[in-house]
Amino acid sequence: MKHIILEEIRLQNSRTALTLVYGGEHKSLPAEFLRVYSPSAEVRGHAPGQEVLQTGKADVTIMGLEPVGQYALKITFSDGHDSGLYDWDYLYKLACGYDTMWADYLGRLEEAGASRIAAPADAADRNVPAHSCGGGCGKH
Repeated sequence: MKHIILEEIRLQNSRTALTLVYGGEHKSLPAEFLRVYSPSAEVRGHAPGQEVLQTGKADVTIMGLEPVGQYALKITFSDGHDSGLYDWDYLYKLACGYDTMWADYLGRLEEAGASRIAAPADAADRNVPAHSCGGGCGKH
């Protein structure tokens, strides 16, 4: 991957997007997009083909940002999700691939008959692990 320096990270006041600056160019990544493409095992699974389609994330916001060393960013979302580290290369991939990746996500939602809008019952079920992994394996 071409090495591009991330010059700045800004959280919008509304907490609904991050703005990343590369070479003076501003890239805005919505919180929902960052959440559904989280690099965590809960979203990506533990191996190829185990990815878990994230639904009901339209209203998610960014509650916190925490740098991890000199290589990554930990993002805490309003739905409680805070696992997975967004390293600089992955953030750049998200910034450059936003249009294609977002269209792919919307297509997968439609194919699954799922929605970006959270169902009322989702809020109560969200934090209850189905088994002993503590919620990190994506089998919920």
